[in-house]
Amino acid sequence: MPRQIFQLKVSLADVTPPVWRRVLVPGGYTLDRVHRVFQCALGWQNYHLHSFDIDGVQYGEPDPDGELTFRDELETRLDAVATKGTRFRYVYDFGDWWEHEVTVEDVFGADPDERYPYCADGAGACPPEDVGGPFGYRQFLAALADPEHPEHESMRSWIGRPFDPARFDPDRASTLVRRLS
Repeated sequence: MPRQIFQLKVSLADVTPPVWRRVLVPGGYTLDRVHRVFQCALGWQNYHLHSFDIDGVQYGEPDPDGELTFRDELETRLDAVATKGTRFRYVYDFGDWWEHEVTVEDVFGADPDERYPYCADGAGACPPEDVGGPFGYRQFLAALADPEHPEHESMRSWIGRPFDPARFDPDRASTLVRRLS
């Protein structure tokens, strides 16, 4: 039997323009590997904590201080907690609280000529790290778009590069994701 591939649509909540990715991931991946796929596909830098909420159960990195009670994502396979049609939440950066809605769009047998994981599609640029969550991102975009905005120059300087919120490079995302295999 060929290994199962999960087609996941990952959508960043509460941002405009929409930011989403469609990734194809082996069902045997543990949730820590799914997290790394999401980081690469979306464009995050993996600087912050994260968690999954699947059917009311929280998964993440075990907290050595015991303050966060997560089930160990290293011991949980995607195919053990999700099937076609499953919807769950992935949160990145507990300070900025980037909430992602994840849908298992399909589950199918692997194509023997394809290399997994990969990013098949998507839209929108990933917000910059530490911009302040969805609210801060809206303020950031407003400042960048208006040369008369009092924060325009400081935001341009802070980002340090051109930023187009609609830009998504599927080839770059797929290259980064494929490096995980």
